[in-house]
Amino acid sequence: MPPDTSDWFSTVKAALNDVPLGPRAEHRGRVEEIGDGVAMISGLRDVRLDEVLRFAGGQVGFARVLDPDLIGCVMLDAATDVEAGDMVSGTGEVVNVPVGEALLGRIVDPLGRPLDGKGEIEAEAHLPIERPAPSIIERDLVTEPVQTGVVVVDTLFALGRGQRELIVGDHSTGKTTLAIDTLIAQRDSDVICIYVAVGQKTSSVRRAIDALQAQGNFERCIVLVAGSASAPGLQWIAPYAGMTMAEYFRDKGQHALIVIDDLSKHAATHREIALLTRQSPGREAYPGDVFYIHSRLLERAAKLSKARGGGSLTALPIAETDSGNLSAYIPTNLISITDGQIVLDAALFHQGQKPAVDVGLSVSRVGGKTQAPVLRKAAGTLRLDYAQFLELEVFTRFGGMPDSRVREQLTRGARIREALRQPQHMPYRLVDEVALMLAVQSGLLDALPLSAVTTFRGALPGALNAETTGALNLLTAGGELDATSRENLMAALGRLAETLSVEAKDPAVPEIQ
Repeated sequence: MPPDTSDWFSTVKAALNDVPLGPRAEHRGRVEEIGDGVAMISGLRDVRLDEVLRFAGGQVGFARVLDPDLIGCVMLDAATDVEAGDMVSGTGEVVNVPVGEALLGRIVDPLGRPLDGKGEIEAEAHLPIERPAPSIIERDLVTEPVQTGVVVVDTLFALGRGQRELIVGDHSTGKTTLAIDTLIAQRDSDVICIYVAVGQKTSSVRRAIDALQAQGNFERCIVLVAGSASAPGLQWIAPYAGMTMAEYFRDKGQHALIVIDDLSKHAATHREIALLTRQSPGREAYPGDVFYIHSRLLERAAKLSKARGGGSLTALPIAETDSGNLSAYIPTNLISITDGQIVLDAALFHQGQKPAVDVGLSVSRVGGKTQAPVLRKAAGTLRLDYAQFLELEVFTRFGGMPDSRVREQLTRGARIREALRQPQHMPYRLVDEVALMLAVQSGLLDALPLSAVTTFRGALPGALNAETTGALNLLTAGGELDATSRENLMAALGRLAETLSVEAKDPAVPEIQ
């Protein structure tokens, strides 16, 4: 007896009835040229700028240049299997990336595809990488501090939530280390961290990830990687994709911090793509919009008003200079866009002064408005004292007989310089920074040799935990020191300095005849 097929037939018939019938237009083009990660395509007359294009082999790219006859498409995948004559179709969508809580603790590429082997990411939404910056009326004043845990930054160049501060310096002067230390310092805060690696070596990215996993709270971090071996298109979209991921948290009323490492390589990638797509070159062969690509990116970092939720997005872009030339094209562009710069000096780095921050060239245009009041009071005239010491140190190298006041300034300045040194990946708490500044400014360290100052700095957190619980709790809660807490703190600092005092002369500050 044949099987009953009536149920199957009715099911298929119902499915066919639901299929819309009629003509459907599909725009297709063909590859005319392909090379170096850029494809020139003909036939797609209705394609939009930055629209995603799909190739016959499944690869994707985005339309970067729209000429009357050809479309310059930047590949987002390897182009080894794409050949001239292949068919290309438009998707009608611009480049989107996944956003949401599921990205926290993950390592992804600029398209949100996982690189850590932990499985697919269930995104809450997909948002375009190019989004308008908040308008003036949607912004609020930058008044809340971002504690970087780096003494020289927090005391002299305070950062605020919603600020854009450039980290600039020569190759291998500690730019990435300074940025990673700032991310590690957020492990006990409510700030979500995004690290974007653009054109970096795999070993450098691996060291940054290992530091975040070992020292920071990696479950509140997103690492976005577009390495030096990645397609130029992925390197180009990486900063914009990272900014979109960070904006998701900002728009929810949360606080985010993004590090872009680095924009010099991003500018070089932009120049490469522009030349390959036959755009007109300008100064140093960069196209005319090289300023605009970074200004529209960094303008998206902001502190939102209460009506928009009060969230913030702080940006720490990194730029590389050649032989300390801050007047080069890309560094000057970025300096003019950002709210200040932290300049790292190669000479200081090789002298062992780490972080190698040049206090004369560095500046924060937001300044003391965002600095914790208790830290501002403790630091006092630190920057002026240190600047005077650096000038006096230069003059005394020519000989002479300085008076006792100058000797005291030289002694105090040497202690300030030693106090501003800091091991990598060991950010300080606010209470540690306040106590260290009180010790320096009160003269407690003047009698100690420089080697003992280093020991004092390292033993300070443990001594505070053991002896100054009241002051520690008060500063942790965001309050200021009252008279009793200040006396207890100074007494603890005095006892620590006394245990480290020695009678031997300080070899680092010899007697000046």
